[in-house]
Amino acid sequence: MDASSQLSATAIDPKLMARVAKGEHHALSQLYDQSSTVLFSLALRILGDREEAADVLQEIYLDVWRKVVRYDVGRGTPIAWLITLTRSRAIDRLRTRGPRTVRQIGPSIDDARTSQVDDHNSGPFDSQADQELQNLIKEAWANLPRIQQQAIELAYYEGLPDTEIAAQLSQPVETVKTCIAIGMSQLRESLQSYWEQDEAV
Repeated sequence: MDASSQLSATAIDPKLMARVAKGEHHALSQLYDQSSTVLFSLALRILGDREEAADVLQEIYLDVWRKVVRYDVGRGTPIAWLITLTRSRAIDRLRTRGPRTVRQIGPSIDDARTSQVDDHNSGPFDSQADQELQNLIKEAWANLPRIQQQAIELAYYEGLPDTEIAAQLSQPVETVKTCIAIGMSQLRESLQSYWEQDEAV
């Protein structure tokens, strides 16, 4: 794998997205190398099924390639945009399965579904930058109070509205909203040093 593909997903250059939009095959391959581990992990975490997660990723990259969806610099970084697409697609797929059964809230980021990604054959997703970012995210997540972890999980991985989260956690809706806002803010602050270091490289 070349040096560019070793870059962390956070370092994706918006110019790369422009090259993909122009139909450059190498640019699409580079985008895949830099972002697929993060997106696959997210889709797998939401869906709990490797095959479905892979299908979601294939759909996203095909849509990006066919210009069905277009990156807009005004909507954040390329990886944030791709994460939003992945989350939306995975949650849509989850909803098409029919009535949702209440899933036991597990140990979160470190649970079995996520570890399937880590335990599977190592491949192009095992760059040092990816490992450092994974460890930093796990540490930041572990430092959140349990109620914040649960609220964020249900909102971002299950796609539940605040009212349903409040019902599942037996908490007032305002408490749920506060937990999500504070939890996400703490995660951003914990990762800020990584982003700044990454940008300086």
